[in-house]
Amino acid sequence: MTGNTGNTGNTGNTGNTGNAGLAGETGGGWFVSDRVDIPHVTVLDPTPTFPGEVLGDSFKQGVAANAFPPRDWSARWYAALVLDDFVPTPWTTGIQPQLNAILTSANLTTEIADLVRAARDERPEAMGQILSEDVEFITEFMELLTMTPGSHPNTYRVLHVGSAIGSFVAVHFKRIFNRPRPSYISPALLPPIPVPGHAAFPSGHATQSRLMRILIEEVLRPPTLLLQNFDVVSDNLQVLADRIARNREIAGLHFPSDSAAGQKLADLVAPGLITLLNAPTNPFLIPTLVAARNEWP
Repeated sequence: MTGNTGNTGNTGNTGNTGNAGLAGETGGGWFVSDRVDIPHVTVLDPTPTFPGEVLGDSFKQGVAANAFPPRDWSARWYAALVLDDFVPTPWTTGIQPQLNAILTSANLTTEIADLVRAARDERPEAMGQILSEDVEFITEFMELLTMTPGSHPNTYRVLHVGSAIGSFVAVHFKRIFNRPRPSYISPALLPPIPVPGHAAFPSGHATQSRLMRILIEEVLRPPTLLLQNFDVVSDNLQVLADRIARNREIAGLHFPSDSAAGQKLADLVAPGLITLLNAPTNPFLIPTLVAARNEWP
């Protein structure tokens, strides 16, 4: 899941910005040399701002001019702000019984047999994706959408929000169900990457990728994109999200029922999250989905 060592929300993707061709989350990351005495630090701003002043369009929320600009909050930390507002909502209502139904209906013998077969027949070809998706998979969504952090900064925020919320809700229920990893039951599965240090059910990767797919579809659905284009992109988003979840099974890190539960969890929390992103109660947060839609033709 996000479990993937350090998938502090796969948001951590340092190279994510690599898609922008530069290091740095917003497409920056260069070095600018200067000396303490000259030249720039000695040039005073001829029009200094004072506490209480309010800037124009970029500060429509009424943020003081001497405050850190909202637009400069990187996607990773913006997602943390959304998480702060999401947590107090009644998002857990009715979820546990539905996940429990998936767990109790799972046939452990059949699932282990499927994982053994997948390790033998599918793992070699999937290894590249298994390794790359262990660290992050926001980049894969960006590649599919032909976007970069610089070209679509608000859409990039949406991806990070899906990752952060998906990680949080999955870990919440992992603690409750506390299911062991497949390799604990069948050590011969020998996962090719470190087994994450938390329980298996539900799969965090499945939760995150499904939630990211749902949010991006919310951004792109007509009239943002023409119906024909939307249908194609939607189909590909589904394939990508499902493949990310399946690769964790092929790696021996998750049962298929872990993935099913993660996908169900994403479906259940998505409506409340979409409401929050359309009309945030925190005046500091922008209507994120609206801002993201405006980035697409």
